[in-house]
Amino acid sequence: MTVAVVGSINMDVVARVPRIPGPGETLLASGSSRGGGGKGANQAVAAARAGGVPTAFIGAVGDDADGAQLRAWLEDDGIDVSGLSRDEAPSGVALIAVSDDAENSIIVVPGANQSLTALADAQRALVAGADVIAAQLEIPIDLVVAAAEARGEGALFVLNAAPSAPLLDAADRVLPLVDVLIVNEHELIDIAGVTDRDAAVDALSARVPALVVTLGAAGSLIAVGAERAIVPAFPVDPVDTTGAGDTFCGVLAARLGRGPLSLEALAAAAHAGAAAAAIAVPRVGAQAAVPTAAEVEELLA
Repeated sequence: MTVAVVGSINMDVVARVPRIPGPGETLLASGSSRGGGGKGANQAVAAARAGGVPTAFIGAVGDDADGAQLRAWLEDDGIDVSGLSRDEAPSGVALIAVSDDAENSIIVVPGANQSLTALADAQRALVAGADVIAAQLEIPIDLVVAAAEARGEGALFVLNAAPSAPLLDAADRVLPLVDVLIVNEHELIDIAGVTDRDAAVDALSARVPALVVTLGAAGSLIAVGAERAIVPAFPVDPVDTTGAGDTFCGVLAARLGRGPLSLEALAAAAHAGAAAAAIAVPRVGAQAAVPTAAEVEELLA
């Protein structure tokens, strides 16, 4: 079982604040930190560390100090970074405010993440050799499509449609390539174009083989064809929710494996993802908060 993640990678600059500042407001932070981030890289770390499967990451960083550090952090988790290219643009940066009640506000400067629009031969080979390919929408749509089209026979393509905006004008091009679509409630409604949640689930379920809608503390709603189920979340007191959704997605991808999708298999994968996210949110940071596979198994047991 192997996973290839095609996505964004950023240097997260995090400030701890008493509350999220309003327009024109200046707050003093109680502390700051720098760490690995980006939805793609976060999900790769989750698949490798918490999912416990061989993982490759395909993306782009700048030829700068941040890029070198981001590459080194992925290597520390045993992730194959041979598909991580260098670009003249600076490495991506995310400016994150995390409040005392665990809310966050994020500004992303994509940088090199926008430079990769097609797969080089070596990157295509990594995708073609994986059992599951995971992508998000912090990278160009052309790269998402290239990754889906490069997958091998029987491999699953998992798309976390976050943020949803890039998909709104490209749904007819992208959704036919998707095996598992992961969205939150806001993204569900944006993409489906209807405000009723049940109607939105029905609309998207008709377009993709499997759908996962994350519901925060309420868990997740999963759908395979006409079948539906709710996978509950684990009760937890959050400290920092940055990257929790990525942890869920990465572990879900790692647990899916190759082959036909079923409601039972998707529920088991979502249950493991929920366990990993529950361990992560009482911790600070995105990649730094991702648990080990042993911790996930202990909670599941």
